[in-house]
Amino acid sequence: MPNKVLASFENSDGSHCVDVFKRDDGSFGFEEFRGESDGAARWQSLSKYGTLMFPSGEAALASAKAHVPWLRQSEIWRYD
Repeated sequence: MPNKVLASFENSDGSHCVDVFKRDDGSFGFEEFRGESDGAARWQSLSKYGTLMFPSGEAALASAKAHVPWLRQSEIWRYD
């Protein structure tokens, strides 16, 4: 089963996004994607962070902010 995306954040010009997700095993992670305007798929994974594992969504988001400079912004984290 694919990962369940809990939150997706897009940069100001829409060229990159970060998804924070939950895996079937209960761990959390994140990945950065770049926008593809000329291909069939809208987003292509940069395959940098998707294998990192975290105990919570908050921890995954904190790490994403530490690794992805444009994501360093404030927001409220909510998930089920």
